[in-house]
Amino acid sequence: MIRYYVTDRRQGDVLTAAARAVREGVDMIQVREKDLPGGELFALVCRIRDLAGGTKTRVLVNDRLDVALAAGIDGVHLPANGLPAASVRPFVKLLGVSVHTLEEAIAAESAGADFIVFGPIFETPGKTAVGLEPLRKVAASVKIPVLAIGGIKLEGAGDVLAAGAAGVAGIRIFQSV
Repeated sequence: MIRYYVTDRRQGDVLTAAARAVREGVDMIQVREKDLPGGELFALVCRIRDLAGGTKTRVLVNDRLDVALAAGIDGVHLPANGLPAASVRPFVKLLGVSVHTLEEAIAAESAGADFIVFGPIFETPGKTAVGLEPLRKVAASVKIPVLAIGGIKLEGAGDVLAAGAAGVAGIRIFQSV
């Protein structure tokens, strides 16, 4: 199972959570601090990159190819309305894309994404759940890994894996432990 921690400093100490995630062998950390100015985001990405150095944990930054390249990290994660995946693909080792529909999932795969993050599967604050059936359809329709996101708790992880997800992505499931 792929474990993908998405940072959110409004919900706690990201560096402490990232250090714990690295120690616990999380596969990837997406630094998703959209409101940080470039310099501050770069500094945070470098700190998390350094925490993950020499481990299997790979670091991506949300929608900022410039920061990824400057920090020398593994890749970029694109939101559904972000930079075009096909344009970013040549510059990164690892490319993830958030999707909310089957059509977006197929387009992300065609554009060269290494994996997609699909959801929200369950209810989250301010977002309506898509549920397990759309996850099942997306996972069956693409060859790249599909990570489920949205309201997933440890006890619900089995349900998303049974629906075909290759892993779990989230903020609270990793940051609130």
